[in-house]
Amino acid sequence: MTPERRERLTGVLNKRQPDLTVVLENVQDPHNISAVMRTCDAVGIQEIYVLTNKIPRHKKWGAKSSSSAAKWLTIHQFEDAAECMAALRKKYDKIYTTHLAADSISLYEIDFTGSVALVFGNEHMGVSEEIRAQADGNFIIPQMGIIRSLNISVACAVSIYEGLRQKTAAGHYEKRRLPDEQYNELWKQWSSPHADAEPLEGGE
Repeated sequence: MTPERRERLTGVLNKRQPDLTVVLENVQDPHNISAVMRTCDAVGIQEIYVLTNKIPRHKKWGAKSSSSAAKWLTIHQFEDAAECMAALRKKYDKIYTTHLAADSISLYEIDFTGSVALVFGNEHMGVSEEIRAQADGNFIIPQMGIIRSLNISVACAVSIYEGLRQKTAAGHYEKRRLPDEQYNELWKQWSSPHADAEPLEGGE
């Protein structure tokens, strides 16, 4: 491994955020999923959750090229909603769903300096009632136009970049935050000679 590559991998791992995640509930379009993964990688999210209890389980994540973000993320796949929510509850203090309701809060009211999971739903149906009932609340992205909806990958990007903004202000990117065991395991995977060819995935 070249010193430059070692420095790059170490720098990325040191900025991974263990207390922010994205959940994709029955998102169908692989291009949307691939775009979400790229944005998660960009803001330092390591783990994402994919629930497919109403659509077929995904077998691949879009682009096959070595630039695909999937190989650098830990992807937890579930086919049971209760199991997915239970796994999230073990790790994250707050779970918010994207849904327009009377009690929905603005994205900018979420405290991203805490432990947060954001759920994004199916392109046509949104987040299911089953998942909303188990969440801590709904949030919306303020919009001023006539068409009050955003593509899921765009909505996710806007949301987690607000997370990045708050976390940057709080100093969360200034020191390593991954637990030692997870950090060491990821380093082992990322630094292997086959890292460019093998996705880094973790499933349930």
